[in-house]
Amino acid sequence: MKKKLFAIFGPVVLAIGLLVFLFISPYRVNVNDPKVIHEAASSMSGNLLKGDAIKNEALAEEKYVPFFGSSELSRINPFHPSVLAKKYQRDYEPFLLGAPGTQSFSQFMLMQSAGSHLKDKKAVFIISPQWFVKKGVSKDYFNMYYSELQTYDWLFGLKKVTSADRYVARRLLSFPKVTENQTLTELLQQIKAGRLPTEKSRKKLYPAWQLLKREDELFSQIGLVGKQKRIDHATGQLPEVYQYTQLKKLANKIGEKSTNNNPYGLKNEFYTHRVRPEIEKLKQSQTNWDYRCSPEFSDFQLVLEQFAKQKMQVMFIIPPVNEKWSDYTGLSQEMLQQFAKKVKFQLTSQGFEQVVDLTNQANTPYFMEDTIHLGWQGWLAADQKIAPFLAEKQAPVHYKLDNAFYSKEWQQKEPDKLN
Repeated sequence: MKKKLFAIFGPVVLAIGLLVFLFISPYRVNVNDPKVIHEAASSMSGNLLKGDAIKNEALAEEKYVPFFGSSELSRINPFHPSVLAKKYQRDYEPFLLGAPGTQSFSQFMLMQSAGSHLKDKKAVFIISPQWFVKKGVSKDYFNMYYSELQTYDWLFGLKKVTSADRYVARRLLSFPKVTENQTLTELLQQIKAGRLPTEKSRKKLYPAWQLLKREDELFSQIGLVGKQKRIDHATGQLPEVYQYTQLKKLANKIGEKSTNNNPYGLKNEFYTHRVRPEIEKLKQSQTNWDYRCSPEFSDFQLVLEQFAKQKMQVMFIIPPVNEKWSDYTGLSQEMLQQFAKKVKFQLTSQGFEQVVDLTNQANTPYFMEDTIHLGWQGWLAADQKIAPFLAEKQAPVHYKLDNAFYSKEWQQKEPDKLN
């Protein structure tokens, strides 16, 4: 009888015992290992983006420059920032922070959890127009990158409640994934109302916070598979010396060969597998799409708040949408220009002067790899701005933030009404 009971419950008891041992043991991911950090730099894994341990250790190192964005960062070609930095032995390595579906709010949570590790750093931030849809980030994308750990980092770091904090609380409360946690919901309701939760009330979540931090220390390396092999392979296609006109010709050559099975300038594989099966349905399917009015503008303000708080020097890249494709789907290029105008107003009016607007390159051959992602010429054009920005000393930053950018009035403001 005892043997039968052990056969049934023994493995469960052993598993629980092993987990307890892991959590109380001093073991953690070796974040001091340069190989781990180097692998993480191009991983873009969910554990990395939602965690603290590896990301924060990397950002504390001067050589790693955060490149914030989304799916465009995952598309490796010879002109990708990680490839150019490695091939030409630059004194920085891009640390890619983003993945398909990451938008302003998840980027904010990631940034605030890094705290002073971002102090005085330079960064590159790629603003995707398609984030700014009517309802803002979808519940699915929010759920995919929601980090309870980073939410608690923010909660336990509060010393006073600002307009930004009230907005964060309001946004968090709009997602069912968050309100499943009753204790957290009660605290967020207080912050939304402008009241700082007491230390006693926050302590209810302290054990969960510590447990999440320990999980991050133990398991953040799971799924940490970098893109270094693809990066190394791509460097082999580049000339030994960085010469812009030569690289521009190479970008044309690779782009032409890579997009020769369709009339839209889309990468062959993307067109064959993603577009061609749905080509008839997609015709004039985006005529009503609009990126000019969205909650995303206020989520984006949270990002700017973090950059200003840490006195970071940031270059913002606004990519275009492939014009050949937008002509087919009916997406308005005029609307995209107005979107860019509104974003640039939000940036420059608050002192963020390093803005690279590429939306006027929508019809440049091979500028885009597919419909919305920078391609061979696009990354090369961006590098013409990024490389000197990162190499040269920049003037001290002076940001003047305006809480009006958290308002619904700003979210819904038409760009043609801006001064």
